[in-house]
Amino acid sequence: MFQVHSTAIIDDNVSIGDGTKIWHFAHICSGAVIGERCIFGQNTMVANDVVIGSNVKVQNNVAIYTGTTIEDDVFLGPSCVLTNVTNPRSQVKRHSLYETTLIRRGTTIGANATIVCGIVLGRYSFVAAGAVVAKDVPDYGFIMGVPGRQKGWMSRHGHLLHFDDSGQAICPESAFRYQLENNQVRCLDLDEEAPLPENLTLGEKTYDQFK
Repeated sequence: MFQVHSTAIIDDNVSIGDGTKIWHFAHICSGAVIGERCIFGQNTMVANDVVIGSNVKVQNNVAIYTGTTIEDDVFLGPSCVLTNVTNPRSQVKRHSLYETTLIRRGTTIGANATIVCGIVLGRYSFVAAGAVVAKDVPDYGFIMGVPGRQKGWMSRHGHLLHFDDSGQAICPESAFRYQLENNQVRCLDLDEEAPLPENLTLGEKTYDQFK
């Protein structure tokens, strides 16, 4: 079963997985498909036919528009912005031309960041707060600024990776090894589609404690 606050609106023809929680003044529109153990904060909106995976955390004031697909384990920070038309005009109806945005597994989008539609955010990519992203982001890519530019690579636990001469780096929190080759990063110790082991899902130290 899923939980819905009394102020939230759930339209007909919606699929919501077990353990999902939908909080104050949220609106889930017809045709939306939402996985298990998700959290939708206050004043969130999921538009028609959006597909969202499991264990997705959507913070307050986020609207997810038609054309967006979100895989498992994604974090959408407070008031981040997603779009679905590149050149919107009030007088021109482009409902049949919504562009697609794919947010791959494990991605983090920081507070107040803007994601311009028609792009792919790779697995475990990390978009810093306030960034504006208008082009594809590689797996584990770390994006900052306006316009958004890649500033490095982030581990699954959200730590900057520092690669040695052999192209390997170690996450200070999980001790997972990562390989950089041909400007692509992959984890050597865990399949990209595998969830984190249970003993690594509880963060007990602040980011600064790993510096």
